[in-house]
Amino acid sequence: MYAFVTGPLAWLSFTVFFVGIIARIIWYFRGLNWQMDRVAYKEHMTYGIKGAIRSIVFWLIPFGTHSWRFYPFFTICFFTFHIGLLFTPLFIYGHNVLLQERFGWSLWAMPESMATFLTFAVIIAALFIILRRNALPEVRIITKPYDYLVLAIAVAPFVTGLLANFQIGNYNFWLIAHILSGEVFLVAIPLTKLSHFIGFFLSRAQLGMDYGIKRGGMKSNGLSW
Repeated sequence: MYAFVTGPLAWLSFTVFFVGIIARIIWYFRGLNWQMDRVAYKEHMTYGIKGAIRSIVFWLIPFGTHSWRFYPFFTICFFTFHIGLLFTPLFIYGHNVLLQERFGWSLWAMPESMATFLTFAVIIAALFIILRRNALPEVRIITKPYDYLVLAIAVAPFVTGLLANFQIGNYNFWLIAHILSGEVFLVAIPLTKLSHFIGFFLSRAQLGMDYGIKRGGMKSNGLSW
């Protein structure tokens, strides 16, 4: 079972992930229409690129925008969740051992204590995100069971990885569950709302170009939004 989930099933998961991401990017750009969006992307490319970079950078900085500063506690939870979600799988020691065994190369591996801390941080941040969805009426009204399912898919590899690491119950069971949940996560990224993994950068770039060209960017030093 281990050989299957770390072999053919893993290859299938990565294939769906990369092909799906490429397809998402192509569909997004094919959907752009300067006449509908009222932004001359090509004619004012310099201003557009400047606005796009500004938009992405400011939204990647905690409290870098008015929206982030308006809900400080949510901002902390949001960035904690996403930082752990991205960096833990990439730099955890066990994953890099597997990379070395299968492909002959690996990334830098973080200390186990740091990986454990980030794993707990992701789980706790996810719980606060759920509480926020239930506590705020404006968020609760647009929340559906689908949103909880997507969140569960994202958090499942961390929960199962933690249980396997501390050998709570049957280690082999939790190890296989961890690998399978990670592969489900990879497949779900291009197929669900988790596609904001790449959609964030595309939409922020488009909005940044809009502000950089049409909404005063060509006549001022730019706007912070």
